[in-house]
Amino acid sequence: MNQRSYAGQLGENIACGYLVKNKYKVIERNFRQKWGEIDIIVKAPDRTLVFVEVKTVRGVEKLHTENDDKHISAEDQLTAAKLQKLQRTASLYAGHNQDLVDDKKGWRIDLIALTLLDNHYVIKHYKNI
Repeated sequence: MNQRSYAGQLGENIACGYLVKNKYKVIERNFRQKWGEIDIIVKAPDRTLVFVEVKTVRGVEKLHTENDDKHISAEDQLTAAKLQKLQRTASLYAGHNQDLVDDKKGWRIDLIALTLLDNHYVIKHYKNI
């Protein structure tokens, strides 16, 4: 397993721990189909079905351009194209698993952005992106 894969897996494990600590119930991890994937699927404490995208970076990654250096955050890794694919995959999953969708609460997509530092991490949870 390369360092990038290891960081991604570690990030997902940390995100799951964070969600469970905050009273979310994990339904499924790493749901993959030919049309897309979802990192974590949970039920929120209010019974909303939540599809969680996890983005992880080590420290602050830099993107070198001709003119300057730009910091790439975990949040920056969720591109418009990735979000569109995630929305489609979540919609298909919800449609095929109606028993998991509360009629009043529905479903949403959240982003958990993790920055792994030397001896700790920073976690940010963005709801209903």
